Amino acid sequence: MGLLAMLRKEWFTIGIALVILSAKLQPSIGVKGGPLKPEITIAYAAVSLIFFNSGLSLKTEELTSALLHVRLHLFVQSFTLIFFPLAVWLLLRVLALTAIDQWLLRGLQTVSCMPPPVSSAVILTKAVGGNEAAAIFNSAFGSFLGIVVTPMLLLLFLGSSSSVPFSSIFSQLFMTVVVPLILGQVCRTFLREFLDRRKPPFGAISSAVLLMIIYTTFCDTFSNPNIELDPISLLLVVLIIFSIQISFMLLTFAFSTRSGSGFNPADTVAIMFCSTHKSLTLGIPMLKIVFEGYEHLSLISVPLLIYHPTQILLGSILVPSIRSWMSSRQKSSLLLR
Repeated sequence: MGLLAMLRKEWFTIGIALVILSAKLQPSIGVKGGPLKPEITIAYAAVSLIFFNSGLSLKTEELTSALLHVRLHLFVQSFTLIFFPLAVWLLLRVLALTAIDQWLLRGLQTVSCMPPPVSSAVILTKAVGGNEAAAIFNSAFGSFLGIVVTPMLLLLFLGSSSSVPFSSIFSQLFMTVVVPLILGQVCRTFLREFLDRRKPPFGAISSAVLLMIIYTTFCDTFSNPNIELDPISLLLVVLIIFSIQISFMLLTFAFSTRSGSGFNPADTVAIMFCSTHKSLTLGIPMLKIVFEGYEHLSLISVPLLIYHPTQILLGSILVPSIRSWMSSRQKSSLLLR
C-alpha cells in the first residue's frame, strides 16, 4: 500500500493526532469564548450537523427487514447498555487500587456507557458477510436508545447529577440530536433519488465535524496548566481497552454459538461487532453536553478516542478469520441438510 493510499484510508486517525497536536500548540483558538466560539459553533451547530447528516444518510427501509429479529436485538442492546457498563464498573473497583490516573479510569466508564456506533459495526459486519440488516438496525436503534439511556448511565456511574441537571441534558440532546435526525429523515424522503445517484460522502462529513469537536475539547484541556497526562497510565489504559474488546468479543461469540442460542453464523458476526463497539460520533458530543464545564473533560474523553480506532483496527484484523469461520459453518450446515 502506497503512502497516499494509506493516508486516505487512515485519514481520520491521523486527523485525531493532528487536531490534538494543534490544540496543544495553540489552545487559545478553540477554548470557550475564543475565536471559534465553541459554546455556539460546536455545542449546537457542529453536533446538530453530525446528526442531521446521519438522518439524511440512514436508509430507513433497510432496517424494517431486521425489525422482527427481537431475540438478537434484545441481546445486543442488553449487552452493550447493561452488561458492558456493569462489568467495567466492577473492573474499575479493582483498577482504582492501582496508580492509574483516576480521570482516565472514569473515561473507561464513559466508554462502557456509550451505544453501538452507526458506522464501524455495520461496515465490519458487511465485510465479513454477516447479518448486515441486523447490524444496521441495532446500530441505529442503539443510537436512538443511547440518547436517553447513555446520559442516565453517565450520571449514575460518574455522579455528575449535582452539576448537570437532567432537564438541561435532555433538552440540549433533543434539540441537537433528535430534531436534526428527524429533519434529516424528512429531507431524505424528498432527496432519495438524488442521494442514491450522487452518493455524498456522509461518513467523511461527520468525521470532519467530529475532528472539530475533538479539537475544541483538547483546547480546553491544554489551556488549563494544572492538567497533566501520565504516559504510564495512558499505556495501561490502551492495554486495558484491547483486553476488554478481545474478552467481550470472545464472550459474545461463545454465547451466540452455543447450542440452542437460536442464532446463525451471520447473526453471530453482527452480535460480536454491535455488542462490543462503541460510538464516538454520539459519544464525544454527549460527553461535551453532560460534562460541560468539567476541567478534566478531555481526560475523560481520551479512552473513547482510543477505543474508536482500536475497535476498527482489531475488527479489521479479525475480518479474514471470522469470514473463514462463517463460511465453514455455513458449508457444514448445507451438508447436514
